[in-house]
Amino acid sequence: MEKIREMAMFCVGRAVMFSALAISLVTLSFAFDPAAALKAGGTLGLVLAAILLWFAQTARGRKPKDTETWLLLKNDSRPSGEHGAKLFASVMEEVYLFFAVRVFAVAITFVVGGLLLAALGIRSSLI
Repeated sequence: MEKIREMAMFCVGRAVMFSALAISLVTLSFAFDPAAALKAGGTLGLVLAAILLWFAQTARGRKPKDTETWLLLKNDSRPSGEHGAKLFASVMEEVYLFFAVRVFAVAITFVVGGLLLAALGIRSSLI
């Protein structure tokens, strides 16, 4: 079970990191307005958290063989049978929720920071 969790953390974590890179680039494109940058990053982070929650909700209905985690597991590490599929789905659900909670916390921090900067009227000196 630990090998499944390790591979799931690797696969989902890599996907979240690539998403974070894209969100960072969008946030960076708003460098002229720090409040807008934080709000844009936070909003996209909330979208990512919602997607991760959706994946967690639907993990039990997904076939293990259709996941990247399954492909990365060696044959002797793959669970077999109905019980194995349920175990695999519960690990995937747990991993998706792990990342969703953390992405949500960062996104809310960004949104609140953006709202605070906007309320204080802080603008970039670049304009």
